[in-house]
Amino acid sequence: MPSKQSVNRQRTLGGGLGVLVLAFALSYHFFPQWFHINPEEEAARHSQQAARMVLPSAPSAATPANAAQRELNAGPPLTLAPTEVIAARLRKQDAALPKQLSADTPAVRALLARADKAFKAGDLAGTDDSAGALYAQALKQKPDSRAAAQGLDHVRSSLIAGIGQDIAVGDADSASTLLDGLKALPGTAGDVTVLAANLKTLKTVRPMLARAAGLLAQGKADQPRGASALDLYRQVQQLDPDNAVAAQGVLQVQRAVLDRALAAVAQNDFDGADKALAEAQVIEPGTPQLQSVRKRVDGMRKQRADGVLAQARSALDAGNLSLAKQLAAQAEAIGSDPAAVKAFEEHLTNARLYASHKPGQVFSDRFVDMPGHSPAMVVIPTGSFTMGAPNNENGRSDAETPQHQVTIKQGFAMARSAITVGQFRQFVKASGYQPDSVRLGGASVYDARSGAMRDDTSATWQDDYAGHPADDDLPVVNVSWRDATAYAAWLSQRTGKTYRLPSEAEFEYALRGGTTTRYWWGDGTPVEKVENITGGLDHSSNGRRWSHAFRGYRDGYWGPAPVMKFMPNPFGLYDMGGNVSEWVADCWHDNYIRAPSNGSAWINPGCSVHVIRGGSWGSSPEQVRSAFRQGADGDIRSGRVGFRVVREL
Repeated sequence: MPSKQSVNRQRTLGGGLGVLVLAFALSYHFFPQWFHINPEEEAARHSQQAARMVLPSAPSAATPANAAQRELNAGPPLTLAPTEVIAARLRKQDAALPKQLSADTPAVRALLARADKAFKAGDLAGTDDSAGALYAQALKQKPDSRAAAQGLDHVRSSLIAGIGQDIAVGDADSASTLLDGLKALPGTAGDVTVLAANLKTLKTVRPMLARAAGLLAQGKADQPRGASALDLYRQVQQLDPDNAVAAQGVLQVQRAVLDRALAAVAQNDFDGADKALAEAQVIEPGTPQLQSVRKRVDGMRKQRADGVLAQARSALDAGNLSLAKQLAAQAEAIGSDPAAVKAFEEHLTNARLYASHKPGQVFSDRFVDMPGHSPAMVVIPTGSFTMGAPNNENGRSDAETPQHQVTIKQGFAMARSAITVGQFRQFVKASGYQPDSVRLGGASVYDARSGAMRDDTSATWQDDYAGHPADDDLPVVNVSWRDATAYAAWLSQRTGKTYRLPSEAEFEYALRGGTTTRYWWGDGTPVEKVENITGGLDHSSNGRRWSHAFRGYRDGYWGPAPVMKFMPNPFGLYDMGGNVSEWVADCWHDNYIRAPSNGSAWINPGCSVHVIRGGSWGSSPEQVRSAFRQGADGDIRSGRVGFRVVREL
């Protein structure tokens, strides 16, 4: 056993170290990154902890060799409670102590005083003057002395606590010394048996822990498989499930794997980081250091993904759609927020198909060289539809066949309504253009007395369907195909954008609005006011009624109504199936054989007959059908025909 002088030094040092260990335990628990240091620093720290706290240990002269030193330093520092705390938990309850029948004799009290002094000095067992020996001698003289029994129990519990700590940190030599002292105490055979077995296990695993520490220092934390530090720590845990050094060693291995994850993220290798995190999860699930690193990786991933997505937005703004698409894919692969990627892809699609507008959006282009703006335009979505009438549709003509598939791959915008008298007046006034109703003279207008259309040489575009001065919000009529194309060309000049008449395919696609029925609202008479069409309940100012009309329908107008008075179709367009029929860009063809399938206009150079689409205020139900089409000379001016424009995107 060590000398009293040595024990006194150890006792003084032990009190301070007990506090330090507790502080160290808390620091290591909440700030583990502070202790991620090199093996040399770790060895120096452990050598300082080799001295026992308030317990005797091997003489300081017995400095371990390099291999033994590595056994002590085979893992990170341990978070152990002070020895006094552990010993207190091992002490017997008062009820287990003998019931004292008489007071201690002076001789016994003298022995107890010497024993208490030896206990405070840390001299617990191993000599005749040790606390254990003196308490035992007092108990022998007076078997019912509670003070002697209690003191002997304190010595026993302190020795057991010390041996347990020594075994936990891998100090087999100190544990053996304390175990010899425990053997000298009466009634400790059971404790000695258990601790001796634990000490034997420690001596078996010490070399394994030393080799594991060496592999860890060499960077062989979890690789190669079968010959790594992790493999050795797992073997130790199989032999000694409660081995604290092995448990801490496993955490140190996990720390090395987590370092690989952070290194991978630094190289933008997020797949590698995910792989390392998965490996760390297998090593020890749910540890604070794993959660901390995973949070850091996720934060760096988000930061990187957001940065790449910002680059994609810049590329999109610059018009480089190919680069924007590539960068968006990279952001998605890194792990960008799915909602943000989806929103960007929608912007990218809109940029590609709709010039950064979106389907259903309403806009106007300002004139660049004069006050004013274009008519309100609505963005039409891309898609496919079956153009023409099916064989079983009542009223179908050969001109509406054969049905064929048309695909609109590029978005376009269409005027929400037919061009109004006021909008056409602005064009004529600003451009000096002379419409054909003026240049050629007259138009075909409605005669209220006969109920039929008649030629009126004095009627112009400024008049309504009956040849009377028209309000500005009425659709312009009495205009030719040439007038309509001239207006579109003027809009292009004023805005710097491309305006034109719609193709026949674009018009039917927009008119249907995604429907496949006879009319865009259904197959029969509408149940609510959807269009200005021939209603069986409508009548003229002089009492005329339609001989062939939608039975039971009333819209309240005989002749054109101000634009946008009725419901829009599913694409947000007004008056597509009624009010006035409209010029489109195509030349007339008797059928759809060899018709374009891409939505473009079907034009033959020099043609004079063009297509009119859509029903009007005076059209029969058969002429209001979505598939209905008719041809007319381009210079025709009629109180039933107007137009609207398309803007290319």
